Amino acid sequence: MPEIKLPEVELNIYTPKDPVEVPIVENRICTKESSPNFVRHVTFDISGTELEGHVRVGQSIGILPPGKNEKGRDYKLRLYSVASPTKGEGGKSHLISTTVKRTIEEFDNNELYLGVCSNYLADLEPGDKVKMTGPSGRRFLLPENATDFNYVFFATGTGIAPYRGMIQELFDNGFENELVLVFGCAYRTDLLYADYFESLDEKHENFHYLPRVSREDRRADGSKKYVQTTLWDDAELLDPIMEQENTLMYICGLKGMESGIYRSLAKKGLTQYLDVREPASGKTPDEWDERDLKRYVKSSARTFVEVY
Repeated sequence: MPEIKLPEVELNIYTPKDPVEVPIVENRICTKESSPNFVRHVTFDISGTELEGHVRVGQSIGILPPGKNEKGRDYKLRLYSVASPTKGEGGKSHLISTTVKRTIEEFDNNELYLGVCSNYLADLEPGDKVKMTGPSGRRFLLPENATDFNYVFFATGTGIAPYRGMIQELFDNGFENELVLVFGCAYRTDLLYADYFESLDEKHENFHYLPRVSREDRRADGSKKYVQTTLWDDAELLDPIMEQENTLMYICGLKGMESGIYRSLAKKGLTQYLDVREPASGKTPDEWDERDLKRYVKSSARTFVEVY
């Protein structure tokens, strides 16, 4: 097992009290087809700021939306994962990108809730400026010796953002080991960056793109396909990779997705990716309750988690 040595990173070069203003240079839809969900790829120009050359893929940047909340206070910072490789979007160090989904929810009283920052960002056009902070995050990173490992990436929704940059970075650096990307969404119209990942799957024998569409695709027993069911459904591909000592696992997306993955890992005996403590260690995975999963079932040093 190669040593897992994460790079040293800079944090909070810019803070909410002292943000930097940067322009947007690109704002485009990144779903595969016309979708009722609006997800956009947004690129910022950070040239001339201290962020240039100091933001690593896997970190996040913060956006301060304008305006005030119902209490008359400034809206709080929102964090967005960097979707570009460390060397920058398109290899340009002054460009960094992120993935933004418009938050639109309907309450029981028929009122709509519009996410403050997501809708603000999605509405902007090239040339518009935003107040940015960051970077933040020191663990959800590729190791310094990144090409020494295999990777299994699990994502739901905009949790795919950091993997776009990580995968670009790995293959730009001559990556030859195995890499699996499992992406879960409700409908096939919600597949993000699908053309890019499909082309990589065709180009590289060691890259495996496994989209899972839960409300359209069914397993042999009729149950829905989720990211964690891939551990069973694609065992022929995944088991040999997961059993290797140099394999790392990353989980990014909606909070709660990790519990299904953890249960499946434990059931399959892949406990090297988990740190299970008492009293959870004295139970079967199906007996783990919410308290167990919150307090006593943790990720091991080989598992990296970023959920929200």
